[in-house]
Amino acid sequence: MHDAALPALPAPQVCEHARLSRDARFDGLFYTAVKTTGIYCRPVCPAPAPKASNVVYYPHPAAAEAAGFRPCLRCRPELSPSEGAWRRGDATVARALKLIDDGALADAPLAKLARRVDTGERHLRRLFVEHLGAPPSGVHGTRRLLFAKQLLTETRLPITEIALASGFGSLRRFNAAFRDAYGLAPRDLRRSPQAHADDALTLRLAYRPPYDLPGMLAFLRDRSLPGVEVVGDASYQRVIAPLDGASAPGWLRVSAWPGGEPALKLELHNAPPSRLLEIVNRLRRMFDLDADPIAIASALSTSERMRPLLEANPGVRLPSGWDGFEIAVRAILGQQISVAAARTLAARIGARFGQAVPADFGAPGLSHLFPTPDALAEADLGEIGLPRARAEAVRTVARALLDGRVDFRPERTLDDFAARWVALPGIGPWTAQYIAMRALGHPDAFPAEDLALQRVASVDGAVLTAKQLRTVADAWRPWRAYTVIHLWRDAAARNAAARAAARTSATP
Repeated sequence: MHDAALPALPAPQVCEHARLSRDARFDGLFYTAVKTTGIYCRPVCPAPAPKASNVVYYPHPAAAEAAGFRPCLRCRPELSPSEGAWRRGDATVARALKLIDDGALADAPLAKLARRVDTGERHLRRLFVEHLGAPPSGVHGTRRLLFAKQLLTETRLPITEIALASGFGSLRRFNAAFRDAYGLAPRDLRRSPQAHADDALTLRLAYRPPYDLPGMLAFLRDRSLPGVEVVGDASYQRVIAPLDGASAPGWLRVSAWPGGEPALKLELHNAPPSRLLEIVNRLRRMFDLDADPIAIASALSTSERMRPLLEANPGVRLPSGWDGFEIAVRAILGQQISVAAARTLAARIGARFGQAVPADFGAPGLSHLFPTPDALAEADLGEIGLPRARAEAVRTVARALLDGRVDFRPERTLDDFAARWVALPGIGPWTAQYIAMRALGHPDAFPAEDLALQRVASVDGAVLTAKQLRTVADAWRPWRAYTVIHLWRDAAARNAAARAAARTSATP
């Protein structure tokens, strides 16, 4: 995706219709600022709609705040999904936003961020202002303050810890920035706290509907790592490694937010404040919460093959993973074997080489952390039944991550990422693209060598070669990874139907 292809602010008539109808599909795609009140809102704000003559639309909260507007305390813009396609793909703005999410501007100048995305500082600032209405520093600052606002409203964390969690080096700086931006002290949001009273820290993670949570959980459940993850019909749980390797690990649960609100419920146990923003960002990527289903469906619905799949499953998202190394190991194990067989091998690796959690951990089914690259770099994987070539590929990847030959850095383009990975012995194009899809959440990753895709991708039922499949998939750019999920799901449904038919025909 090139910078010129990035979406602009929706047309004024679209924004007007969306805010008047409170259309949640546009949540986070624009913000409504009201000139008479000095407040900016989400399209879904339940407050009475202001007159059109008093409304100004902005593409990003930072743009509204730079113009002097404050966030609405009723609809709470900090809960909006992020900017959809602006955070996906290889465009300069998308890659820079991912780096900002990772804290690239917390302790480094804009010039360094610009170098990491291969552009000049002035050009990067211009791109941000053109597409988001605010410079990178404004986006970074607004992001920190809105996350702090969510923590102040939804948790009982001390304000000092909230300042740390939202990236401020001191309480004094946090108080000053909050007061300058919002005209009130952080403690003023605590007058009527909505925080939950139990031991878990609970946060709301919004998305744009439709969202197929059962389908997402089914995908993750089939590929889950026993002891590291527990995936049920209604929730996802996993253990979280401690930052320092010495303190106790934590754990989390993700489920639907009660009442049908378009959001997921995140419950965190024993997570240090300094990791909260990182954890939220990981989960937003993992569950693809910032996707823009309207844009994706609009692009893919022109395909005769994809149109019926989109209509049958409108809320399909791209399931990513919590940790890149976990996904890479899982991808190597899955080469040319079934999903279930790869899961069995992954379970053995985790149980044998992963660090056990304390006996009083408090999360049934979670027993150990997945092993780190250090733990597997020289591990004897043959003892758990892993074939020699595949065991060496796992060790090679672990060593390559340790010495920097490969990584999961968000500024990598898809081509650069794949080229680095296929240079490793035992890593082919299918594995590299699968890792890009599931570890990075890259929307255009496409494992064309996948046999299931080759069997179901054509309109006429013909089995395609990898080269033919890539040609067909060119029409699905820049959302090819979403077609992979749709097609895998269709292939699984066909296989299930065939098995059912075979059982029926075999019954006397």
